[in-house]
Amino acid sequence: MPRCSCPGRFLGTLRGRAGGCRTRPNPRPKASGFRGPRRDGEGAAVSNFFFFLSCSVTLTQAGVQWHNLAALGSFQIAIRACFLGFVFGCGMLLSFSQSSWSHFGWYMCSLSLFHYSEYLVTAVNNPKSLSLDSFLLNHSLEYTVAALSSWLEFTLENIFWPELKQITWLSVTGLLMVVFGECLRKAAMFTAGSNFNHVVQNEKSDTHTLVTSGVYAWFRHPSYVGWFYWSIGTQVMLCNPICGVSYALTVWRFFRDRTEEEEISLIHFFGEEYLEYKKRVPTGLPFIKGVKVDL
Repeated sequence: MPRCSCPGRFLGTLRGRAGGCRTRPNPRPKASGFRGPRRDGEGAAVSNFFFFLSCSVTLTQAGVQWHNLAALGSFQIAIRACFLGFVFGCGMLLSFSQSSWSHFGWYMCSLSLFHYSEYLVTAVNNPKSLSLDSFLLNHSLEYTVAALSSWLEFTLENIFWPELKQITWLSVTGLLMVVFGECLRKAAMFTAGSNFNHVVQNEKSDTHTLVTSGVYAWFRHPSYVGWFYWSIGTQVMLCNPICGVSYALTVWRFFRDRTEEEEISLIHFFGEEYLEYKKRVPTGLPFIKGVKVDL
């Protein structure tokens, strides 16, 4: 059965310029504070921001030409791509800043990369299903509320308990979860190819095949597993205790219902072939076994 996906690849390289050194006849004592390296870091981040933004526009325009997406409105696509590129650039600036907001910069980069890559991978993998919704920016009201809640929690806790946002090892753990989830989801999308779709399909097309190779040999729902750990990882990265727990419970319940809904269609499409696959391979999601079948 089709899986869901949207493409997006983020290309970014930090380009910094080595600063020259000037000497003065009568040097004055420097004010306290270490500013030199910070300027270099900010310069590299700004350079990366404009580079990434230009890549977003270039790749978007190329995608429009390659897949003849003029009907979608290239302007609307470019606006979304540039917006995500702008968010990524701002995230890079925060990441290089020496402040309690640096980990929020990691989050901004991760979030914009996820949405852009969803669109880009879909354009490459399954252009027939490509639409503006493939960015997943308008996923659902619940998704928007969850994101806003995490931003609000981080801001309030950063104001009143800034030391809570300085647990670097915890943020790094969250970042690793995000990277793992992102890579697993995109691997699932590429493996499924045209069978992957963001919307659960209720009717089988002539091109639908049961994918059981690659990451689907490890998990029955690798794209859901990737998104599951990605979403929780964002809150671990932000050191958000409230949203961390809330996200874990909410996404677990969402994917429990989603896998059952999808597997009903898969059993209808592929019958005994999917039932055998279901016996061999786990869902990959903790404490979720999928739809129960009474034989």
